[in-house]
Amino acid sequence: MSQAISELSGLEIQTFLVMSFSESFRGLVNNQYDIIARNIPVTSEIKNDYLFTDPVVFNKQVLVQRTAEANHAIPPIRNQLELAGKTLYIPRDSPALLRIINLQHEIGDTIHIVQEDRYSSEQLIIMVAKGDIDYAVCDLQIAAVSKKILPEIDVDTDVSFTQLQSWAIRKNSPVLLDSLNHWFRIIRDNGIYDEIYKRYYSNMPGK
Repeated sequence: MSQAISELSGLEIQTFLVMSFSESFRGLVNNQYDIIARNIPVTSEIKNDYLFTDPVVFNKQVLVQRTAEANHAIPPIRNQLELAGKTLYIPRDSPALLRIINLQHEIGDTIHIVQEDRYSSEQLIIMVAKGDIDYAVCDLQIAAVSKKILPEIDVDTDVSFTQLQSWAIRKNSPVLLDSLNHWFRIIRDNGIYDEIYKRYYSNMPGK
């Protein structure tokens, strides 16, 4: 998407690869960069501090676990109540953290959360597939792409409802926000967005 915007606008775009969710926002606040170009669930709390583009994707958090065939015939969890007492792995500062905390209140029991500093969602998924850990939580899009190469994993249990996900910019950048939304509309209208989406997410469950 950023490459498409660069070609459309004629602007040179510098990319910084940051795994930590909170580090992304620190860099934005400290003027290290101008846009957080990652899929961010837009909540009422976070909207008070940042501006967000029109939705880039619709996404949700899912439980990554092993299939029965890859887990000694133990069936995958399908009811969120069954997460009571389980240990879920997420990357440090993942947007899934707040959802899991809220889910604990909903089911009235404890869910153990391990925030990993060293591993991304993709790496945690591999660890689930190998049996190093039992459960991880991540975006459906990431999980579905991983399942194409890791048939041992199951990604069919939702942890959250479908959410709007957008890019973030600083509150004092309304002109940049207008420009991004304008470029997004052009990219959608000329079919580039659909080409990008199909390239990476065409075989997502439910698509």
